[in-house]
Amino acid sequence: MADISDELIKLERSAEEARAKLAGLAGEEYQAQWRSWYEAAAVFQAAVTAHAKDTGQPRHEVEQAAKKAVRHADETPAE
Repeated sequence: MADISDELIKLERSAEEARAKLAGLAGEEYQAQWRSWYEAAAVFQAAVTAHAKDTGQPRHEVEQAAKKAVRHADETPAE
């Protein structure tokens, strides 16, 4: 698995939170939230590209590692 920073996890979490807020919105509210999500996702993607370049890791592996870290952090263990 790729080595990722806490900053990448934070940026991906922010983008996912913005995406989740799209649910149930319509019209201008949806458009405004969509722009917020798009901007957060673009910041995350740029950070992934920079991190991959700086560390010499494959970009897709860095992106997938960050997404996996965010997804698994949101899961609650079964009791």
